[in-house]
Amino acid sequence: MAQHPLRVIPLGGLGEIGKNMMALEYRREIIVIDAGVLFPEQDMLGVDLIIPNISYLIQNRDRVRAIFITHGHEDHTGALPYVLRDLKVPVYAPRLALGLISVKLKEHRNLRSAELVEAQPGKEIKAGPFRVDYFRVAHSIPDAMGLAIRTPLGLVIHTGDFKIDHTPVDGHPVSLAELARLCKDGVFLLLSDSTYAELPGYTPSERVVGEVLDRAIGEAQGRVMIATFASLISRVQMIIDAAFKHGRKVGTVGRSMVNNVKMAREMGYLTDPGNVLVQMSELRKLPSDRVVVVTTGSQGEPTSALVRIANGEHREIQIVPGDTVILSSTPIPGNETVVSRTIDNLFRQGAEVLYDKVALVHVHGHASQEELKMMLNLTRPKFFIPVHGAHRHLIAHTMLAHSLGVPQENTFVLEDGDVLELSDAGGETVDQVPAGHVYIAGKHIWDMKSVVMRDRQTLSRDGIVVVMLTVDKAGRVVKRPAVVSSGFVDISESTDLLERTSEAAWNAAGNGNGDITAQVKESLGSFLYKETGRRPMILPMSVEV
Repeated sequence: MAQHPLRVIPLGGLGEIGKNMMALEYRREIIVIDAGVLFPEQDMLGVDLIIPNISYLIQNRDRVRAIFITHGHEDHTGALPYVLRDLKVPVYAPRLALGLISVKLKEHRNLRSAELVEAQPGKEIKAGPFRVDYFRVAHSIPDAMGLAIRTPLGLVIHTGDFKIDHTPVDGHPVSLAELARLCKDGVFLLLSDSTYAELPGYTPSERVVGEVLDRAIGEAQGRVMIATFASLISRVQMIIDAAFKHGRKVGTVGRSMVNNVKMAREMGYLTDPGNVLVQMSELRKLPSDRVVVVTTGSQGEPTSALVRIANGEHREIQIVPGDTVILSSTPIPGNETVVSRTIDNLFRQGAEVLYDKVALVHVHGHASQEELKMMLNLTRPKFFIPVHGAHRHLIAHTMLAHSLGVPQENTFVLEDGDVLELSDAGGETVDQVPAGHVYIAGKHIWDMKSVVMRDRQTLSRDGIVVVMLTVDKAGRVVKRPAVVSSGFVDISESTDLLERTSEAAWNAAGNGNGDITAQVKESLGSFLYKETGRRPMILPMSVEV
């Protein structure tokens, strides 16, 4: 009988859509499930990506045995280039996910030595006290998998992202028989996808989208542009098939789209029997009614190809009347405003735009309530933890579990960083480890304690006032400070205010006693708020003469 508890430690993905990462720990040995990114919200100025805080894993790096990836979407794999800088452990992933991860790691040249191992259903992987089997699920990407993890306390099922799709594009539906076989001796813990736990009924099949895309491409009079996630390989296959049927050629735009399509063709996940995939240079020679362009930018990412096209800033592609643009996605929560702005800009340039509110150009890859009930009934877990979703999704999923007989005391709605200990006797949250956002901006990495994000928000809201202090060797200010501002007040109307600000700084500097810059900063903060009702960033700078 096991004497030690199983520790469940979510590091991302609970209370948010994205940044998925879960650690399981038994007798101080750890495995990690997924390592995803979160896309920044509008107020996260200059941030490219958000990844989980893995300081707990780094502190215990000698005890981390492996990382297991469920599928190839960015919110489950995108943090790996950063995680693998600190954790030298094998990464197990399904074949397509492995290809997508390899494309991503090639951009980070110091990670060429990462140990990537292909995982297959039915081939058990041993990692410390854990024995891990993969099983197939249906999602919006081929090769999506769930995990059956045998622990000394019993079987843990992690569904990954899933839905019950009986006609998936890749021909691999959820292996219900295999899952039932794995669960025949009972399930200690179920960790299940909660993204659409609020929605009643069933999620439509991915094939429905293929029919809509086929019709839209067939009916379009001019050029067709379709924006989707670069990792939605099955969606790209639908586009290739429809283009071939209607006598069109297909080109790809956006680095990640170009690289992923190339990789998927090489690995056999994309087929092109009609040779419709061509280079953009060849596509530009064709009449518009024979052209389909597949691009990134369905989430309104500022630097993406579609957004630059919508803003008239793309070097090679400009919207012309008669173009049809299809956004084959739904906005991730928090992206609604930027996606709406992109759609408006496309309309302004004369395009006909099809998006989720007006056409069935996307179905989500997550289970609705009836499918979640099916998973709960099939696994019949002793303990249940909803994962992958905003807090309301986790609550809704928990209520479903209660309605099917899972005792309330055996269900746990966790937050990122919680440490839940489970044993045969029950479960208890016993600790909290560092969690939350880590920001990626270019080559810089900042955690939530960094002043950079706070300073950027202050600058965007109230601007900056720079005070130049000329001091002698004794530290005394020898002339009235020069004051300049940016983003604070209109220069043409601010001469008097800046002169009075200079005088206030001169008075605050005094005779050089104490920290002059701190005195000036504090005094001007109060002065400018009294004068304007705003709190600009104040940056005193000393120059010795």
